[in-house]
Amino acid sequence: MNHETSVMKSQIEIISIKLRRQNLLIRYVLLLLFFIIIGIKSVSQSIEIKKNIYLIPGQGADERLFKNLKFDTSRFEIHYIKYRIPYKGEDMESYAVRLSNQIDTTKEFCLIGVSLGGMIATEINEILKPKKVIIISGAKCRNELPARYRFQKSIPIYKIVPKQLIKQSSFIAQPLFEPDRKKEKETCVLMLKDKDPTFLKRTIEMIINWDRKSFDSNIVHIHGNNDHTLPVKNIKYNYLINNGSHMMILTQTPEINNIILSVISDM
Repeated sequence: MNHETSVMKSQIEIISIKLRRQNLLIRYVLLLLFFIIIGIKSVSQSIEIKKNIYLIPGQGADERLFKNLKFDTSRFEIHYIKYRIPYKGEDMESYAVRLSNQIDTTKEFCLIGVSLGGMIATEINEILKPKKVIIISGAKCRNELPARYRFQKSIPIYKIVPKQLIKQSSFIAQPLFEPDRKKEKETCVLMLKDKDPTFLKRTIEMIINWDRKSFDSNIVHIHGNNDHTLPVKNIKYNYLINNGSHMMILTQTPEINNIILSVISDM
């Protein structure tokens, strides 16, 4: 009897040891699965929170216009809208539709447009409804354009000016209208040199014939009080940059950068 009891106790102990080992193994597997799930979730979240920002330059510029801006690239993916030569007689709305093909609408995105790029951003906003639209040194409708653009719709002087002369005159007009561009003279000159004369002439025609009368009130507009290309007196702005010129995206970047980061902080 004692022998049988002893054997039974031994078997119970063996079974107990096996169960404890199994429990430890189960706990280990569960713990491992927990960390795997957390890891997958963290990676997934880091991918999901990255939003797209599309930068649209001005008429005489390209992506170099934005060289001084700084973004958190762990949160934002930066893209530059590439200009194409407008079709003959193409209007701003149709041109914006063509450029909007460069935008990935499957992800949340923001538009930032400077000068002509701001006008384009206003039109794209009507088509794609981005999360945020920021305009810098631009215009949101025809009434924000200066008189020299508006009157040429009735008296189209620009039509008799050769496109090569338009390009050459830009090298003279830019420093006259916006003298502080001397701070970034090399960049400004190189960008103008790379512009196609046909592009310049046809975009002038687009601006002159732009007929937008209203705009989305959610558009955030940053303008300078020393902008001689698009004077502030015509502009309904949200942020005014003291001594800011039409080239302030290059010459007064830190202040503008801080405003942009504040606007997109909740994306």
